[in-house]
Amino acid sequence: MKKGMTVLLVLITVCSFVFAAGQTESSGPTAEKPLVLRYAHMNAANSPNGLQADYFAKRIAEETDGAIKIEVYPGSQLGTITEMAEMVSQGSVALHHNTYGGLQPLLEDLGLFDTPYLYRDVDHLLKATNPDTSPVLKELNEELIETRNVRILYSFYFGTRNLTTNSPVYSPADLSGKKIRAIPSPIYMAAVEGMGAVAVPVDWAEVPVALSTGVANGQENPVSVLVSNNLYDVQDYLMLTNHIMGSEPVVINESVWQKLSDEHKEIFRNVASETREWASNYVLNSEEADLQTLADKGMTIIGPEQGLQVDAFRASVEKIVDDRFGDKWGVYYDQIRSLK
Repeated sequence: MKKGMTVLLVLITVCSFVFAAGQTESSGPTAEKPLVLRYAHMNAANSPNGLQADYFAKRIAEETDGAIKIEVYPGSQLGTITEMAEMVSQGSVALHHNTYGGLQPLLEDLGLFDTPYLYRDVDHLLKATNPDTSPVLKELNEELIETRNVRILYSFYFGTRNLTTNSPVYSPADLSGKKIRAIPSPIYMAAVEGMGAVAVPVDWAEVPVALSTGVANGQENPVSVLVSNNLYDVQDYLMLTNHIMGSEPVVINESVWQKLSDEHKEIFRNVASETREWASNYVLNSEEADLQTLADKGMTIIGPEQGLQVDAFRASVEKIVDDRFGDKWGVYYDQIRSLK
């Protein structure tokens, strides 16, 4: 009996040692052996979008005591916006930010969040694109996770899109026959065509060349993008159409997310919330200064006071949007508009 008890105690001790050793080996990343994640995006490093990526990476490193290191690759270094979205799905890139329309190759319905003239103000936009509080985004995020292995972590305000060209524009009729670069997604194509132009799908990395060579006569983007990419060098006029109030989602590969410890997941959630607020406020606070910079660089700014017919643009765009997407997204639009 004593011999049997001794053998049992030895076995228990050995098993405990093996379990403890296994726990030590799989206890997670450390500052000495960090988990390295790649974050790829299309924006200039000094743009608000690029700065928020750096901010997120810095705060994750701080809050995990160096156990998780995020390497940021700006300026489409790793591929086009469509390719980078696919890389997150496949796992070769862990994190990425894009427009919601730019993520349509992963899940077409995400494009609805970039619908022109949909939001009342920035607060409304951020509520509608918060994966924790928006019923519509909650539903679509679950579908994105299940079908493409990608999770939306957070969204931040990145500006309101306006039109630029090399000739003055006051109404949709002035854009007849003009080629305007559009993000290669259905909702952005509809926005440009609704404004009266010919939509030319061009990846962002190719936009400066397209504008300087005449492949496109104009483009549309927030003022921060115009400043950070020196688009005033190739565009003369800025029209304050304010047609798309946009937020950009930051996505993470779901397999990477699930491998994080509960503690690290909580850190990611907290840093995501902090970064969303920081980035959104940064953009809001810089928009006026960016407009002044563009004027100082020689761009002519045309708004309602200069005769821009914003109501005509709104009516024209909303008609095309309703014709193309009303049946498919109308229920979602109603939910978003009802958010308080």
